[in-house]
Amino acid sequence: MDKLRVGIVGCGFFAQFHIDGWRRMEGVELVAAADPDLARAGAAAPSAYATMSEMLDAEKLDLVDIATRPETHLALVKEALARRVPAICQKPMAPTWAESLEMAAEAERSGVPFMIHENWRWHPWYREAHRLIQAGAIGRPVTYCFRARKRDGLGETPYTDQPYFRQMPRLLIYETLIHPIDTARLLFGDVSHVYADTRRLNERIVGEDLAYLLLSHESGLLGSIDGNRYTEGGYYEPRAGSPPLGEATFEGEEALLTLTTDGHLLRNGVSVWQNTVHTGYRGDCVLATQRHFVDHLRNGTPLETGAAEYVKSVGIVEAAYESARRGARVAIAEMFRT
Repeated sequence: MDKLRVGIVGCGFFAQFHIDGWRRMEGVELVAAADPDLARAGAAAPSAYATMSEMLDAEKLDLVDIATRPETHLALVKEALARRVPAICQKPMAPTWAESLEMAAEAERSGVPFMIHENWRWHPWYREAHRLIQAGAIGRPVTYCFRARKRDGLGETPYTDQPYFRQMPRLLIYETLIHPIDTARLLFGDVSHVYADTRRLNERIVGEDLAYLLLSHESGLLGSIDGNRYTEGGYYEPRAGSPPLGEATFEGEEALLTLTTDGHLLRNGVSVWQNTVHTGYRGDCVLATQRHFVDHLRNGTPLETGAAEYVKSVGIVEAAYESARRGARVAIAEMFRT
């Protein structure tokens, strides 16, 4: 098969990791980019456009990668699907629960390949943890804890890479903790209930920057997510490359599996997997996510984060905010009845 022709929409901060991934992937060619800043678009791809509409009018593309801010996602996804162009869209899925549901419904109606770019589940350490847990390395799972950390939310000018975070009414759970939420679903299955408590530590922002979540899985397993963007959460070796945002423990009847801040995995304190990935963003997970979508287009392999599946993770986020508002445990199913 000829190389797949890729167009990217949005060439901002995180889009640079997308651009790098497409450039390094075999069997694809990044041929076009759309961004209101034409200089940025021109630096990303041979053909530059101000809007996705202009790009799709001019180019015959095999897929479009939407790497813009969340408030633009629904309109861009709907246009791509209406034009029958397969699309991959960066998370967060949309600014509101209603828009996320609308996007999922639109994707199902169109039948056009579409998925959310959720890259945490493609970190190599989580893929290996999944393999080990499925192989019985810890016995029957008992509980788990993700400690998600990034020290970029302090001071008078927090989030310098993405300053629009300061004005987001929902921040930590919506933007960051969706990652371990979705990864917990990969490792342990769907969630039935959530309890959440949140805090805003930096008064210069609008949303929350600290949260604790207790997740009840449909299997009966209980797990927790402890997150903030105020502390580093530990030191890591420079040679580990781009490490996890924090650490995690997965406890079973027979053993404890620990993910270190370096991206290594220990079973009862003994190394069972070493992080040696030094290319790309955090274990080269962006490239792995993109390759997963391309594999679907070429070979029909199932999409792990297609809209109908990923909206389940978004529903947990919505339930977490409702739980924090009520101060009570909330059923995920309740979100899908509203």
